[in-house]
Amino acid sequence: MRNHPEQLVIPRDLWEREAVRRALAERDVGMLFRHFRRYTGASQTAVGARVGLAQSDVSEIERGIRAVTSIDVLTRVAVGLGIPLSRLGLGGPPSATPPPRDADRAGSAATLAAADREDDVRRRDLMAGALGLGAGLTVGAGASAAADPGTGDPAAAMERALFEPLDVPPARLADLHASLSGARQDFVDARYSALGTALPGLIATAEATRDATTGRARERAQAVVARSYVLATELAVKQHSEAAWATADRALTAARASGDPRPVGEAARVLAITMRRAGRSRSAVDFLARTSASLEPTNGSDATKAEARAARVCLLLTAAYTAASGQTRGTALDLLAEAEEIAERLPDGPARGGLFTIAASPAECAMYRISTYNALGSPDEGVPYVRRVVSGRLPTTERVARFATDTARMWHQLGDGTRAFAALQTIERTAPEELRRPALRGLTLDLLYGPRSIPGLRSFALRTGALAAD
Repeated sequence: MRNHPEQLVIPRDLWEREAVRRALAERDVGMLFRHFRRYTGASQTAVGARVGLAQSDVSEIERGIRAVTSIDVLTRVAVGLGIPLSRLGLGGPPSATPPPRDADRAGSAATLAAADREDDVRRRDLMAGALGLGAGLTVGAGASAAADPGTGDPAAAMERALFEPLDVPPARLADLHASLSGARQDFVDARYSALGTALPGLIATAEATRDATTGRARERAQAVVARSYVLATELAVKQHSEAAWATADRALTAARASGDPRPVGEAARVLAITMRRAGRSRSAVDFLARTSASLEPTNGSDATKAEARAARVCLLLTAAYTAASGQTRGTALDLLAEAEEIAERLPDGPARGGLFTIAASPAECAMYRISTYNALGSPDEGVPYVRRVVSGRLPTTERVARFATDTARMWHQLGDGTRAFAALQTIERTAPEELRRPALRGLTLDLLYGPRSIPGLRSFALRTGALAAD
């Protein structure tokens, strides 16, 4: 039985425990909530009452759906849970802000939500270039991680490089393309730490090469710059880093300057994912639909046309999941049907994927069916599509892990913890770095604290870092 919220006993050393200190350093409020609840027995409702949030808000934060970046919200989290303000990098002594009264806690949710909406506006301004690129990062978890290389965050070095770029000489375009291919391989093989280490040098060299060239050579260098920032955004999204806004904006700017529609499509896709994560699903769907339509080929070789149509499929699949995230079911299913119809007519071969990190294939469409139904809250509709995907035939390690993630979420929503855990074990065998992502750590803990005991799950949670060792 859980303790009543007014009778919680907070261990004296709670904020000194290694995993909790790491969450504090990263300003990972979702993990802080989980640790607090684990060691005090508090419910999500009780935590929400202490910090002025609804239970649904606490749930979304714990699951990584919503990030806390507002200083006001961070301060209330610290005060409500008894965390010294300095531990979250906030000014003033712990007693500087008086604890909120019960009535204040109950009535403050609207104020806190408004603060988060203001941060969303700030991030949108960042995307448009209206603010300096540092504005959106100085208050988020990414900034803290970037300042401390020891946090284990694969995106940390990349984030630092955005504002402290390396001073490197230009390179030959052939060498740039080789480095880009290596970085993409790190991503599709789910080697995120290696990718985070490689990206700063790749981006700096690509930008130096672009600045040292003119004409067609400059356009080709712009394409490498764009694709480097696309990979940076992919990494930032996986790590729930605020840097995704800056990298996506830079990717699209460079892609448009390259004159090549392929990097434009890639950059549009990662920018839309970033918009979706900020709660702007409708705008993201519209943006993806417009970009997809602009890629419809009217001339060129058969190979060129096939490549453009494959890019359209990738954008339509992303748009479908984005629409589902915004709970617009009809739009989501229409977009899926359009993507599937185009994918069925594509020839086998490189045109199905190109440099996109997802492939325009029937298997990919089936995977997006599963994730879309998960987002729509009807996971049972995704079950028949599991049989349409042969995990061993998926093109990359990252996609194998993605399929296992989607099926784990599906089984979890359906109440089958055993099958959900089996899917997580598949990820551990194929792409162990995936399990360090906040969303999968959250899923692991959801299963661990669920109503049924699953043999081996606790040791799995300890082994993969979801649960801190006592």
